[in-house]
Amino acid sequence: QVQLVESGGGLVQPGGSLRLSCAASGSFFSLGAMGWYRQAPGKERELVATIDSNRNTNSVDSVKGRFTISRDNAKNTVYLQMKSLKPEDTAVYYCNAEVQRTYGSRSSSDYWGQGTQVTVSS
Repeated sequence: QVQLVESGGGLVQPGGSLRLSCAASGSFFSLGAMGWYRQAPGKERELVATIDSNRNTNSVDSVKGRFTISRDNAKNTVYLQMKSLKPEDTAVYYCNAEVQRTYGSRSSSDYWGQGTQVTVSS
């Protein structure tokens, strides 16, 4: 079994900072690309940022310059450092990972964390 456990969400004031973490645990061979998504009330879930196994990153324009995605492969963990937070960043944030379950697997499986609430308000 594979689990993604998120932490770091909470309530912050506009302009504040927050760091989200998502650690993969269980039985698997390797992690591929990982990413963060978010879903605000009444809106579709959207991609925020991704990072591949070589630490190449990408992010949506709305968070460029403010959010940084990173990973620690030794800890099977992906992070999202959020700075200069805005009220429109308020959402449930979900981590995602491509997981190769066993050595020699012909394809990977997609796993999601349970989500962590980020609220930006004064």
